[in-house]
Amino acid sequence: MSPVLLSVAIVVASGLTLWLMGRNLICPCGHVSIWYSPGDPEPSSQSLFDWYTPSHIIHGILFFGALWLVARRMPMGWRLVIALAVECAWEVIENTPWVIERYRNATVSVDYNGDSVINSTCDILAMILGFALARRLPVWASVAIVIGFEVLTTWLIRDGLALNILMLLWPLPSVVEWQAGV
Repeated sequence: MSPVLLSVAIVVASGLTLWLMGRNLICPCGHVSIWYSPGDPEPSSQSLFDWYTPSHIIHGILFFGALWLVARRMPMGWRLVIALAVECAWEVIENTPWVIERYRNATVSVDYNGDSVINSTCDILAMILGFALARRLPVWASVAIVIGFEVLTTWLIRDGLALNILMLLWPLPSVVEWQAGV
């Protein structure tokens, strides 16, 4: 099987798995929004993109860098297949009851209900974008994108990839208070 066909199969399988897990295909509100921002009336992680989209672009950049280090001789298409498999696995794991409850209990995201299938699919596409950017851009530009997105999301929503990982693995009450604006 070609890397392109396998990539498409992985993305379709992850969407199907999420749907079979009971995730909504689109927002339960009945329409598809392009963007979600805190304060919008619809639930978070149900629209195409949100403030966590940059973290998925960062995933792609990091996956590209990691695979460049450990699988440099592997054809690019197969490296993308590996990155997609990891990203799709995370999207499925992220939407399990255990992780959803972990977000609710250990982070400031007390209203988090998981992602819609369309949001997860767009997160996967954002990872592909990050992977493609890292492939084309000089290393310094990829590093600048990662730092820029982390600073931007930390400043605007008091969250980002680094804080998200920290709070899932080692929740700190002081960070929860800061994220809540206390």
